[in-house]
Amino acid sequence: MVLMLRVRKKPIFQREVLEAAVLHVRSGRATSRTTLAKELGISPSTVGQYVDRLIAERLLDESGINQGPMGRPRRILKTRSEAGWFAGVEFNAQRVQAVGVDFSGRVNAVVARALPAEVDAEMVIQAILASVLKLAESMRGPLFSVGLGVPGLVDPQAGMGILFAFIPDWKQIPVVERITKKLGVPVILEGSLRVIALAERWFGLGHDLNDYVILGPRSGFGIAMVQEGRLVEGARHAAGEVGRWPWPLGGGKGSTQELHHALSAPATWRRLAGLASRAALPVDLRAALGALAQTEGPQWEAVCEDYARVVGCVQLLTDTELFILHGPLTELGARFCESVTTAVGGLFPSLAADPPKLVPSRLGEEAGALGAASLAMESWSPA
Repeated sequence: MVLMLRVRKKPIFQREVLEAAVLHVRSGRATSRTTLAKELGISPSTVGQYVDRLIAERLLDESGINQGPMGRPRRILKTRSEAGWFAGVEFNAQRVQAVGVDFSGRVNAVVARALPAEVDAEMVIQAILASVLKLAESMRGPLFSVGLGVPGLVDPQAGMGILFAFIPDWKQIPVVERITKKLGVPVILEGSLRVIALAERWFGLGHDLNDYVILGPRSGFGIAMVQEGRLVEGARHAAGEVGRWPWPLGGGKGSTQELHHALSAPATWRRLAGLASRAALPVDLRAALGALAQTEGPQWEAVCEDYARVVGCVQLLTDTELFILHGPLTELGARFCESVTTAVGGLFPSLAADPPKLVPSRLGEEAGALGAASLAMESWSPA
């Protein structure tokens, strides 16, 4: 009763209920007023007031009849796709990827822009702006907000890109301020791997999971963790920077080798191909890794064992339901993931009976942009 009174009287709680109602309907967890009341934990009569408001504001529709096996038929709730849209943008040192997602969470437009070899921070900002404007040509309704997936170290609260080693002048960049000033809509920033975790929640394998880990060997190496349905950020926004672990783990005092030196996507390709650590990379790293998917022998076994050490250590820390592999190494397929899982059982006796499950993502190159759009959707608040 106290919760219901607070919801009715205080605008901040009203907004939270409206936000949550839209998220539950959009995700499919709630398809009627009754199921929405259960998801929100408030009375059907109170839920009805908020549903009526969202319908009046043309954000939700109620139509059709859903006849279950028992009970009275229920009218079906759904979001109005044309109510507006969200932009998701993610970048690295080579390209900017953007998607436009309608209010119902469907992808309606995709934009990809290559970045020059000598890219700088200003070029990235301009490419982000140009990508969003290009998306707008294919979208209906107003742009509600923009989600950004930013590589390297970030400060989401301050809206800052702190450091990205592969763009030399990307240091303390006020990304949110720059983009907001030009577009005039809310802009939300998060680290690239963390937005990928959100992409899996809305578009991929994490849809029905509360606990999972994104394994992200790309130009560097990191992980993103979802626990009890929430992204783990850490006190300094650096949770998941396992690429900074000393490597090998028993490397000894004074060692400067770190995990990303051995297990990033480029390093893994060189190891599997039997090449020197500074060998030139192929033009298409994904295709080159795919060509090695059936590799056998000591190089394959050594790489799988190294990945197993990482997965096993993280599993003992997080006790997660699923590891989802992202980045170019997904081209190694299910066989690579199964080899890593098998190696975990051999290296970690405590996990042998119930080893962690590792699977390749199905989202592909657009995962970061999809995740950034998911960030914008989850952060949306009614006026």
